[in-house]
Amino acid sequence: MDLRERIDRARVPRHIAVIMDGNGRWAKRQGEMRVAGHSHGVGAVREALMAASEVGVRYLTLYAFSTENWNRPQEEVDALMDLLVRTLMSELDSLNENGVRLNAIGDLDSLPGDCNGILQKAIDSTASNDRITLTLALSYSSRWEIVRTMRLLAEKVRTGEIDPADISEELVSEFLCTRGLPDPELLIRTSGERRVSNFLLWQIAYAELYFTDVLWPDFKKDDLFTAIIDYQNRERRFGMISEQVSPR
Repeated sequence: MDLRERIDRARVPRHIAVIMDGNGRWAKRQGEMRVAGHSHGVGAVREALMAASEVGVRYLTLYAFSTENWNRPQEEVDALMDLLVRTLMSELDSLNENGVRLNAIGDLDSLPGDCNGILQKAIDSTASNDRITLTLALSYSSRWEIVRTMRLLAEKVRTGEIDPADISEELVSEFLCTRGLPDPELLIRTSGERRVSNFLLWQIAYAELYFTDVLWPDFKKDDLFTAIIDYQNRERRFGMISEQVSPR
C-alpha cells in the first residue's frame, strides 16, 4: 500500500501551512548560487499542491517571502521577485486547469509594481476555482500582521464603530490577513529547523507542528503524505483530556 492509500480521507486536515525552508542550503550542496535553490523550489510547490489536492486538502498556505527577507542581498531579492513573476505567468493555465484558486497575504503594496500587478491578475483569473485555495504569504510576518490588526481595531474604536468590550477572538480574526480562511490544522517546516519563524502565530495556536529534515527543493508528494499520516496519528485535545476527546 502506497502512502496516499494509508491516509484516512475523512480526517485530512482542511488547511495545511508550510514554511518552505532549505533552498539556500540545497543550492550550496549542489555548488550553485542561492537563486538556483529557489528556482528548484518551484517544483516542490507543484508537488505539494498536487499532493494536497489529491487527498482533499482545501487550503494550502506557503511562506514564500517574509518581511525580514527584504534584508537579504539585493541581488537575491531581485531574483526572487523575478522568479515570482515568471512562475505566476507560466503556471496560470495549470492553476485554472486544476481548479486552484490563488490567494496572497502580507504587505502586498511593498512588492515591486510588476510583481503586484501580475499577482493580482493571477488572483483575479483564478477567483472562481474551488478545488483548493493556494495562499502565498509574501512580504509577510505575523508580528507585522498583528500590529496592523491592532491599528485597524484601534481606529474603529476611535471612530466609535467598535466598543472595546466587543473585541473578541472572532473579531480579531476578521481583521487578520487570513480573514475567510480556516486556521491551519497542520504546520510543516522543511530543512530540519524547528521554529515557526514569525509565521501565522495567531492562526497556528492549535495546529500540529511537523518538522522534516528534507530540504524544500527535494520535497515530494510522499513527504506531504507522510506529514498527513503523522498528523492523523496524533490526538488533538484542544485543552481537554483524552477521555473527553475519545470517550470509552
